[in-house]
Amino acid sequence: MTENPLLGLRERISALDLKLLELLAERRDLALDVARTKQSTHLPIRDKERERDLLNRLVEEAKKRQLDGHYITRLFQLIIEDSVLTQQALLQQHINQDKLSSARIAFLGPKGSYSHLAARQFAARHFDGLVECGCNKFDDIFKQVEIGQADFGILPIENTSSGSINEVYDLLQSTNLFIVGELTNPINHCLLSSVETDLSQIEVVYSHPQPFQQCSQYLNKFPNWKIKYCESTSAAMEKVASLKSPKAVAIGSEPGGALYNLQVLEHNLANQKENITRFIVVARKQIEVAAQVPAKTTIILATGQQAGALVEALLVLRQHNIIMTKLESRPINGNPWEEMFYIDMQVNLNAIEMQNALEDLIPITRSVKVLGCYPSETVVPVKLNK
Repeated sequence: MTENPLLGLRERISALDLKLLELLAERRDLALDVARTKQSTHLPIRDKERERDLLNRLVEEAKKRQLDGHYITRLFQLIIEDSVLTQQALLQQHINQDKLSSARIAFLGPKGSYSHLAARQFAARHFDGLVECGCNKFDDIFKQVEIGQADFGILPIENTSSGSINEVYDLLQSTNLFIVGELTNPINHCLLSSVETDLSQIEVVYSHPQPFQQCSQYLNKFPNWKIKYCESTSAAMEKVASLKSPKAVAIGSEPGGALYNLQVLEHNLANQKENITRFIVVARKQIEVAAQVPAKTTIILATGQQAGALVEALLVLRQHNIIMTKLESRPINGNPWEEMFYIDMQVNLNAIEMQNALEDLIPITRSVKVLGCYPSETVVPVKLNK
């Protein structure tokens, strides 16, 4: 039998891949050393000029080696993002001094849901071990954390296609939990089947209401398909896996589908090409955010009913040079036609400007509640020189 001529080449590629992993691990260790130095010198985590110079230099070096500059830019932006988040995690562990070796995290659905994948991502950066606590409803996630059955809860709060997730905002109104973290994850909705099939055979589609809303344009092409709502995308995948029918499919993630041995029929079903979900992390205890780490603070405020009350409150933020990144209004439970306002801001709760703003807000509002101050984990890539 003739030996496969590709074997030797593949072995060399595999050996190089292992070397790349070793170099990435070594680079991460150096990033941690950088974080410890910044901790003692009080320097900010990000140095965007340094990042820009690094990327420009790497692109030039790539050209000399006949490597595509766009590919190298994307690759090193991911490496830089990992470095920034790794450094942030180290500084946060130091300032809060309560690192858990293992964490119990509550999320929506059984294994394979988008929330489950986000829980694993959060745990991988912050803990050595993870105890997974799947829940059927958002309310159950809050209760699990409130009574101490879970240390943290992961909840989707907004999506670029379907907007804010109102049920989560409403639950934040009455909880005593604090927001202690966030994650922003790209969502790739896929059409998943448990057996060989094609689009013409499909009769029913299972998923959570959010993916149905986010994939409405794709689904409108198949008006004969029946829509079946499930408590989570993982519950939908579990259902399709049990049916083993060419007529039944689920909408969910490719990694989640793999957990149920489902195959992908179609990729990228969402209305928007960049379909991104922002998740928040809630816990019983409020955290501090190191001064070097980019922080967000979220508050809920209730204004009076007089004209211009909200504008007056927002002007306070402008007067203190506080950047608002999100404003969401929701009805007040039990008070018809009255609303609470959720505000996300790019500021540390302990910053003098934020403390002064809170002092100025209290006299002109009916109530102000701080939901939490937490590290911003959205690492926006720097723009390269043209």
